[in-house]
Amino acid sequence: MAETQADVSTSLTRILDYIRWGASRFVAADLSYGHGSDNAIDEAAHLVLDALGLDHHLPDIYFESVLTPAERAAAIAIIERRIETRLPAPYLTGRAWFAELEFFVDERVIVPRSPIAELIEGGFQPWLGHREPLSVLDLCTGCGAIAIACADAFPDARVVGTDASPEALAVAEINCDKHDTGPQVELVQADLFDGLAPQRFDLIVTNPPYVTQDEYAGLDPEFQHEPGFAFHGDAEDLTLVERILFGAPDYLSEDGLLIIEVGASAFLLEAKYPDLPVTWIDLERGGMGIGAFEAEDLAAWVQAQREEG
Repeated sequence: MAETQADVSTSLTRILDYIRWGASRFVAADLSYGHGSDNAIDEAAHLVLDALGLDHHLPDIYFESVLTPAERAAAIAIIERRIETRLPAPYLTGRAWFAELEFFVDERVIVPRSPIAELIEGGFQPWLGHREPLSVLDLCTGCGAIAIACADAFPDARVVGTDASPEALAVAEINCDKHDTGPQVELVQADLFDGLAPQRFDLIVTNPPYVTQDEYAGLDPEFQHEPGFAFHGDAEDLTLVERILFGAPDYLSEDGLLIIEVGASAFLLEAKYPDLPVTWIDLERGGMGIGAFEAEDLAAWVQAQREEG
């Protein structure tokens, strides 16, 4: 006989019980992860603690705490909602973390999870070297996570975040207010460089759409709840990535640096452009397809491509 909510709330009493039970339910439901956690236990902990209004860094001793009937009902409800809707956990809680900062998210934006966070936390070293960027551009900013994290990492820098989606920029504005960025971060509606005023940046960082529409259609339901435009940009193959590479020299300072994420498309990019002046970055926390380009090298390569074409 199937267990009822009354059965669960009677037999399970502690925070730890609900995390364990939630994880078991998630495994049985064959959920997909990848929006802040990569396993059922961490996913259940995120949701249960959020439902209880508790900090995610709760000391271990508190996991033995006995919940009230109302708290038990709240924990059960969010676990069941995760299973029934297949919504990513951050859409259920309205919270996601990136580069150790908390961001508001909803279904207008992709959940921030780029491995570029590791680079931001490390100040983009050793790729920046002695350079201290005073101007930073985040192309395809989404919820504003990369732009705001860069503003936090480089407090003296002017940061511009662009996106083609006005819905995404509305969420980014919420996060700018949340982090009190003030005039340090400017949000601009632009289709990559189209719509952005001519200017130069010491550092351009971008996690653009690079998944094909066919690949997106084959993703698990959790990913289907995210805006498809943020995955594929209504483009195919390397179109958007190429637009960035060919346009960046006009927006990079003479000694500037471009950091771009292309994921598994790195193989396609290298196959098409074997002489691409890119350094692929190895990340301690995993992830692939993060490339670094020096402005001078990229400008020379773009010029050569145009002359050959």
